[in-house]
Amino acid sequence: MKILVRPSAETDIPAIAAIYAHAVLHGTASFELDPPAEAEIARRRAAILESGYPYLVAERDGEILGYAYAGAYRTRPAYRSTVEDSIYVAPSAQGQGIGRILLSALIEECAARDFRLMVAVIGDEESKGSIALHRSLGFEPVGILKGIGYKHGRWLSTVLMQRALGSGMAEPPTRPIV
Repeated sequence: MKILVRPSAETDIPAIAAIYAHAVLHGTASFELDPPAEAEIARRRAAILESGYPYLVAERDGEILGYAYAGAYRTRPAYRSTVEDSIYVAPSAQGQGIGRILLSALIEECAARDFRLMVAVIGDEESKGSIALHRSLGFEPVGILKGIGYKHGRWLSTVLMQRALGSGMAEPPTRPIV
């Protein structure tokens, strides 16, 4: 069956919360230790959308397989053209290319909104799949923050990667300062 990538809806929040809860409890993509409640997921999603960033879901036959969104890399005005990506895939959908589909759509959507740089902050140097996915879509490694977080009984590093969007750094930003 065909996978549909679309803007997230309020009705997707239970599925998004379940996917994220699994990632928090069992993975290292997020450095949160306790999964947030659905109301907190809804609040976070609303804040992303209200700030003009995309929040997408991948769906097949009515089932949410994963989600991705972009948010501010940092909040100071000089960073206004830079976004950070977040991608989470349901455990039952992993290894099916859902992450690639979501990240590709997110890159396209962010470029259409005239963001110029996307940063990936990948939890854990051992996240080989996420690192390979980002590299395959044009991200370059720019650094590793060693032992920056402690989760699941071990110190975790963060891998930083980035890629240009649209005209990248060839021209000054056009996004307004808010």
